Amino acid sequence: MARALEQVLASLEDSKAEDIVTINIAGKSALGDYMVIASGRSTRHVVAICEHLISDLKDEGFGSPRVEGLDTGDWVLIDAGDVIVHVFRPEIREFYNIEKMWAAPEMEEGKLH
Repeated sequence: MARALEQVLASLEDSKAEDIVTINIAGKSALGDYMVIASGRSTRHVVAICEHLISDLKDEGFGSPRVEGLDTGDWVLIDAGDVIVHVFRPEIREFYNIEKMWAAPEMEEGKLH
């Protein structure tokens, strides 16, 4: 597991992020190697999770990630290079359902049978 991914997951766990999902997107996207999706209980929790993660990444020498959506706290995207992190409020996450978009076809077929 990549060191950046380990750091992201540790920070999310520490912030009590919920329903953390890691998707390996290496070879599927030029965006990065991993996508991590998590939920916060409220707008305030989403913002706190993200601010903590940004601080942890800087402290661990990963520099300043690109961040979008922090001002609203509904859906925050943190681009940490090899790891792309999405933190949602639960209802926003359910609406966009990006896990399904990135799920491997084998996983989808398995659900149908």
